[in-house]
Parts: sequence; C-alpha cells; structure tokens
Amino acid sequence: MPVVRSAPRIDDGRQSSTFRVESISCSQLRRVAQHKSMDPRNFFGELKRRNVYKVAITYAVVAWLLIQAASILLPTFEAPTWVMKAFVVLLTLGFVISVMISWAFEMTPEGMKRTADISPSDVIPYWSKRKFVAVIVSVALLATGLLVFELLRAPRSTIASKPDNKSIAVLPLLNESGDPKDEYFSDGLSEELIAALAQIKDLKVIGRSSSFRFKDRKEETKTIGEKLGVTTLLEGTVRKQGERVRIVAELINAADGIELWTRTFDRELKDIFAVQQEIAAAVASSLKTTLLGSEQGSSANPTTKNTEAHNAYLQGHYYFQRRNLEDYRKAVGHYDEAIRLDPDYALAYAERSESWTLIGDLTGEGKTAWPKARSDAEKAVSIAPALAEAHAALGWVRFFTEWKFAEGLSELKRAKELSPANPTANDLLARVIVYVGKPDEAEKQARQAVESDPLANAPQTNLARVLWYEGKLDEADAVARKSAELQPSAASSRRWQVLVAIRRGDSETALREARLEPDGSYRRFELAVAQYARGDRTAADAALADLIAHNQGLDYQVAQVYAVRGEKEKAFEWLQIAFDNHDTGMLALLVDPLLRGLSDDPRYKALVAKMNFPATR
Repeated sequence: MPVVRSAPRIDDGRQSSTFRVESISCSQLRRVAQHKSMDPRNFFGELKRRNVYKVAITYAVVAWLLIQAASILLPTFEAPTWVMKAFVVLLTLGFVISVMISWAFEMTPEGMKRTADISPSDVIPYWSKRKFVAVIVSVALLATGLLVFELLRAPRSTIASKPDNKSIAVLPLLNESGDPKDEYFSDGLSEELIAALAQIKDLKVIGRSSSFRFKDRKEETKTIGEKLGVTTLLEGTVRKQGERVRIVAELINAADGIELWTRTFDRELKDIFAVQQEIAAAVASSLKTTLLGSEQGSSANPTTKNTEAHNAYLQGHYYFQRRNLEDYRKAVGHYDEAIRLDPDYALAYAERSESWTLIGDLTGEGKTAWPKARSDAEKAVSIAPALAEAHAALGWVRFFTEWKFAEGLSELKRAKELSPANPTANDLLARVIVYVGKPDEAEKQARQAVESDPLANAPQTNLARVLWYEGKLDEADAVARKSAELQPSAASSRRWQVLVAIRRGDSETALREARLEPDGSYRRFELAVAQYARGDRTAADAALADLIAHNQGLDYQVAQVYAVRGEKEKAFEWLQIAFDNHDTGMLALLVDPLLRGLSDDPRYKALVAKMNFPATR
C-alpha cells in the first residue's frame, strides 16, 4: 500500500518540504506492527498509558474496603454465609471486567471512546499521580480502620470460638408418633442423652437450654454448629406404635451435614424410661469410640420411672428457664407435683431448691423460702449422691443464702467434678467465684458456663455481671444485650446495660434501658441511678423514694443508689440494714464499683470483716 512520507530539503536558505512516495507492502507493515506488539516494553507501556495499573490497584483497595464493611454488616442482619461468598465472587468478576474496560476505553471530553480511536492528548487527565496516591491512601486508611474496629468491637464471648473436635449438641429428637401427647417422651429421651453424654470426660456437651432452641430445625447444620460451637450434632426421630417404639439416632458432622454414624432401636414399650436409659447408654458408648477413640466410664443422671412425674418435672423446668418471679412460682408448683408422684425424684428436688433460693432473693422472703431451699438440696444429695445438679443446688444454698463460703465452693466444685460439662454446675460456680475477689478465675469459669450452654440466658447474664465488675464495659454491654435478647422477660435483664451506660457517662442510654426493665423492683432501682446520672434531681429523688417505699429485698440496691449520689451516711445506714436482713447483695461488697467511694471508710472495712469472706490468696 502507498505511504506518504515528507522529506525536508534546504533551498535558497529557506526550509521547505517535498513529498516522496514509497511503496510498502501490507505484509511488511504487519511485520512491523507485530514487532512492536511483541516488545514487552511497548506492552507494559501501553498498560501504563491506558491506566490499567491504576484501575487494578484502585479496584483492589476499594474491594477490600467493601469486604471489610460487609464482614461487619452481614452478620448484624444475620445474612446466610452464602451471601458473603457470592459477594466476593461478584467482586472478583468485577475486577476482570474493569481491567478489560480500562484497556479498551478512555474517557474524553466527548465521553468514553475506544482507546484505539483517540490520541493521548484527547484523554481527560483524571489520573494525575498526586490524585491517584491520595485516593488509594484514603481508601486504604478507611478499610484499615474498619478492620481495626471489627477486631476491637467484637468481645471474646460474641465471637464463636473454634469448636473443639470433641464436642456435641443433642438436638431434640422429633416426635413422629402423630400424637402431641407423646412429645414429653421424645423430649425426655433427648435430655437423657444429654445427661449421659455429659458424663464422658473430655467431651464438650451443650446444655439443654441451647440445644432445645433448635427444636424446629430451620437452620442448616453448619449454622447450628457455629451458633453452639460444636463440630458434631446428634439428631433423630421417635415413633411410638402401640406397645413398641422405634428410635433412630444419627451423628452428623455439623460443617457439611455428612452422617458419621447411625443406629436404629426397636423395642417393646413396657417401660419407656428403661428404654431411654438403654438407648442413652448405647449412644454414649458408640460416641466414645466415634469421637474420642476410647472407652470411658459413664453413668446417666438418676431420673424417675414415673411418666407423669417426669412430665410434671419437664413443665417445671420450662417455667424455671424463663427466669422471673412469677414463673419461678409456677415452676415450684410443677416440681411439687413431680415429687408427689415420685418422692425420690432427686432432680426435681434440686431444681425446686434453686427456685426457692431465687424466690427468696427476689421477694425479700428469705426467712421462709431459704429453709425450703436447704431442705430440698440436702434431700437431693441424700437420694442421689452422684447427681451433679444436687451438689450444685446444695453449694448454691450454702454460699448464696447461708454465707458458708468454703462449704458452698466445695459443693459446687464437687458438682463440676461429677459432670464437667453440666451447665447448672458451671453456671452456679461461675456466679459465686467473683464474690471472693478472684475476677480472673470468675471470668474464666463464666466463659466455660457460656460455652456449655451458649444460648441460655443465665450464663450470659452472669458473664455480663463479671465483666462489669472487672471494668470491661464494651464486652459487658454486648453480652448483657445478648442475654436480654435470649430471655427478654427475665428479671434484672436490663441492669447491666444500665450500669455500663452510667459508668460510660451515657445517662440517656441508661434511662432508656431502665425503662425497659421487666421486673418492677429492679426497674425502680435502675431508674433511681439513671435519673441521678442524668442530672434530673427531682426525678431521681422520686425514683429513690419509690424504691424505698416498695422495697422487696433490695436493701443493698438502696445503699448503692445513695453511694452513687455521694450520700455516705445514708449509704452506710442501708448497708447495715442489708447486712442485718441477710440481703444477698452484700456478697458483692468486695468487688462493687458503685461502692468505691466508701472503701476508705472504717465502717466499710468493718462490714467486710463481718462478712468473713475467705482469703483471696
């Protein structure tokens, strides 16, 4: 093809140009083009000229920022795990597309055009080196800030710990009999399995309160495993037909839902509790080999052979877990019926004991309720000396109501020795250790209780309390909020949010949380401190007067309010009343941050001496 070239020539001192035509073939031109395109320097130069490097780097940094933001927001809205995976895939595809577009097109004053159709002078100079560096640094700093925020804001208790390989949750067995009245049987068998597996040393077993939250089985196995912090799930079905029962038990790998082990039991229904214990023992024995690789001794918790008594106990347990005064009273009524039907029902005695303990504490009627609690706990231990719940109940009575600290700790530790994974033993031990001035040990034990029963209200509430005593306010607030979500109607479910907000100086949040408190007595206490922190003296005085007028076992809380107000004389007056009335709030005397303004006073030291706490070293 013809190509026109200019050739300069000097003529009469002037510069002029003439043109000559050379003939260059198409094949020659193609070879020249290939030579240039194959030159790596030209290729990388084109990448730079077309801003491919800058687009790639900017996209990568922005994508990182988006991933950090998504990792915070998606869990907040409980988005399924596949959403995050899909998001990352889309970002990856977007990266490829953006690089291709940056190679093929450029932005000009007339809009986007193909790079091949424009000259470098027509490109809009958006990509100056200074602007590019500023954008990259800004986005990178923002992404780093989100990452740091995520790491700092997530308390240890709200981050699912890596499940132990030797861990299991027993999901409620499904009743396939077609008769809702048989539900108690499938539930009872599920509890028998939990109790039997809890006896296996080195096996982490999740408590009933958490496992039974998945009775409807709406979540995937992976989600359930993550929420409970376990690697394996035991699930199954129960079918009763006439005088026979068929139970199918399956051990599932939580991560992928793959079945690890299954077994079917066909038995005559002459004695359903004998069947329960047989299946529990068989499953426990099989799981020792499957999960642990060795045989270890185990014994199931003593139960009852009376079906009606067991059904009454299950109803009592249901109300007991609701954690408020009215439901504690309902629970006692059902435990009464269970014990009437079976006078040797140790577990019913143990839980009725704990109910009486809490009723006496919430009503100020300890003089009448606590002797009943002591009698029930002692009866449970005498009937079933190897029952962890019995020793836990007795230890709770000794420590919490009788202030026999050494005996109480001994019984609670004995309960944990009998059943290391038992939620009741772990929770009650965690509740008392902090009072004897061992915050680190208390926090460790409280976390173990949460791990044993992560979706139960009581262990979460106790962990929040311990963290508040330690001054770990952000984590205490997060745990307290989770506890309130798990059981909104529980008494004192807003107390730790209120006290955290007050120590932070956030009086508006404290007042808002106090107004949400479901228990009337604790709501008066929380309003009294929140209104004072807010600076509304009139409202604070009215709330305090209301608390005193309707005081039901909250003498210690009245003293706390006066201490917060800086009225020392009144504070010590009410502390003495609390001591004389055996108010359980006095157990916090050594560790209560609200009383720090009193700690240098000789009267405070005298009260501590009267409490006769055990040595902390």
